[in-house]
Amino acid sequence: MRSVKKIICAVDLSDQSRKVAEYANMMAKLTGADLLVVYAAPTLTQYTGFHVPPNTIDNFVGEIVSGAERSMQDFVAENFNEIKATGKVVVGYAAEEILNMAEEEEADMIIMGTRGRKGLDRILFGSVAEKVVKNASCPVLTIRPCSD
Repeated sequence: MRSVKKIICAVDLSDQSRKVAEYANMMAKLTGADLLVVYAAPTLTQYTGFHVPPNTIDNFVGEIVSGAERSMQDFVAENFNEIKATGKVVVGYAAEEILNMAEEEEADMIIMGTRGRKGLDRILFGSVAEKVVKNASCPVLTIRPCSD
């Protein structure tokens, strides 16, 4: 088994992300790995054809990213104060961005949550976790939502 030196922890900054952070924290402590916490903000480019000026969408995405960067700083400070962790906000489709980041950073593991969607929700929205698991070149630990 290869050693784990860098872990990507993909979060959506929801309440579920705290549970994912617990597992990422534990794995980083056990392995001594560095942790890169990643949030993928949506691009909203699919709305440019709906009589919405591109600059309006770009401004809105910019505001989302600025807010996400502040939230990420707080999230990392609150959840990863005992290990080396860095937060990063990227823009794009979550599965693609997580996979790209894992490749660029030569990650040894990805830790991420699942939304627990079923039925029509899953058909309509797909599964970011499923796409990451199927396409990642490193192991992926998925954390299912809990009701506690």
